[in-house]
Amino acid sequence: MTRADVASLLTIEECMEAVGKAFCLYARRKALPPKVMGIHCDNGGFHIKAGILGFERDYFVAKVNANFPGNPKQHGLPTIQGVVVVCDGVDGRLLALMDSIEITIIRTGAATGVAASCLAIQNAEVATICGCGNQGRISFKALLTSRKIKKLFVFDIDRNQVEKFIQEFGNQLSITAVEKDELSKALQQSNIVVTCTTSKEPFIRAEDIRPGTFIAAVGADSEDKCELFPELPAHNKLVTDITDQCVSIGELHHAIENKLMMPFEVHAELGEILAQQKPGRVSDDEIIIFDSTGTALQDVAAAAIVYEKALAKGIGSKLNFSRQGSVNPGNLKRSERDIEALKWWYPFK
Repeated sequence: MTRADVASLLTIEECMEAVGKAFCLYARRKALPPKVMGIHCDNGGFHIKAGILGFERDYFVAKVNANFPGNPKQHGLPTIQGVVVVCDGVDGRLLALMDSIEITIIRTGAATGVAASCLAIQNAEVATICGCGNQGRISFKALLTSRKIKKLFVFDIDRNQVEKFIQEFGNQLSITAVEKDELSKALQQSNIVVTCTTSKEPFIRAEDIRPGTFIAAVGADSEDKCELFPELPAHNKLVTDITDQCVSIGELHHAIENKLMMPFEVHAELGEILAQQKPGRVSDDEIIIFDSTGTALQDVAAAAIVYEKALAKGIGSKLNFSRQGSVNPGNLKRSERDIEALKWWYPFK
């Protein structure tokens, strides 16, 4: 399935629901810990994230992503490129190959939306988004599903991205573009802050964050990336997607490296809050940070929706890698198990 195929099959709303269920399954020990591996190179890096999830049926998903921040300007290519492999977790059959760009964008934004729905103050109306590319745009769409944002500040070192963002959303609410030296003032007015940049240097300071703010820190998905000064997660309530992973590559990683906190000081994983095993926000004055490093469980949840809907709608090119010769697509009928599988992810009409 191409990127366009994936985009036509996956909405932020249904992805948020599926991602929330995936986090809950993990918190209830009904999902195995996902795995991640990263390799750096001169102009970027590669990472592999793999996980398995199921209810009526097990799905194994492995995603291979390349992340090269200089691609758009230097080569006219996306920053993120890759492929998602979907397999049957029971018999190992290769079920689908799909472009990873849209999966990564939407499932990451979905986690931000899910976290905001339970961690942001109910009357949050002002937000700041740092990073106006694909991830900033999907994060904003996710925020709109849970809070009535009336004013938005946007910041990006690439002015073209800022202009695209305002062009897309400017008719929905008041959007103010800010420069780096104006960011502090914008943050002090915001109830919600989303950071989704490729920064390798922290730029969000604790003194710029007002009481009651929810921060979704999305950019630190490798050990060399960071957006928050480490005092911020160390001295406030920190919620992780998966703590073990954040220890290695998230904002938590930098707080630990700077000897400001230990892993046991993390308040909760997001799934524990969604599963009502630990409390979320207990005061309107709390500053809560969601350390979102991106997990393979999110990839499984999103890819399962795409696969099931592709079967239902006949979207995508049909191939068979396990036998010689061509396969007549008309003979590739969905089995009863396929029909029943993952109805909890996507309710077939």
